[in-house]
Amino acid sequence: MSVSFTLKKQLDQFLLDVSCSFPDGVLVIQGESGSGKSTILNCISGLLTPDNGIVAVNNRVVYNSNQSINIPVQNRNIGYVFQNYALFPNMTVEKNILYGLKNQSEYKMKEKREEMLQYMEYILDTFRIGHLRKKYPYQISGGEKQRTALARAIVTKPDLLLLDEPFSALDLKTKKIVYQEFLDLKQQMQMPIILISHDPKESDLFADHRLYLEQGRAVEPFV
Repeated sequence: MSVSFTLKKQLDQFLLDVSCSFPDGVLVIQGESGSGKSTILNCISGLLTPDNGIVAVNNRVVYNSNQSINIPVQNRNIGYVFQNYALFPNMTVEKNILYGLKNQSEYKMKEKREEMLQYMEYILDTFRIGHLRKKYPYQISGGEKQRTALARAIVTKPDLLLLDEPFSALDLKTKKIVYQEFLDLKQQMQMPIILISHDPKESDLFADHRLYLEQGRAVEPFV
């Protein structure tokens, strides 16, 4: 597995102009608010279109401005956990997680659907949220919402997982628990991850590679 991206995107105050490549593990992107961190994730996922550049995940090009390649979000096989988790309030935990699966073309095939549903059960057990399957987001804690959002992103077996400050809304006690769960997840899933974090402790704990941004540009050598 490998991830590489070269992105240029004109923002209100500056030009985002950044490139990096990493073979596997966790890339932690840090920088001040408004430095372009979330824009990078949105361009990689396909939620935003760069002015030009290339995005490749596991040797598969999902965006190339010169070759007019721009694979739709739903076909990029990239998991994304937003800072606010973006759970559907009118759906139960189970239906939130199933939502990701139903967007997969294979879900329409009976044999594949059964296999995917079995994997969902495995994910529910892995994140210890099986007992919450009939609960709604307003009925569960911040840590449980975070686990649900991660489960929804991972149930599709993505080639890349994007995390936009997923721990920032948690209290200190919950963070300690979730940090260990994330480390366990990193070992189990063996997928490349890009994590945005303001917290140097999180970078020290999770990072295999680091990228620090100022005004849309890397100001420290890529490690």
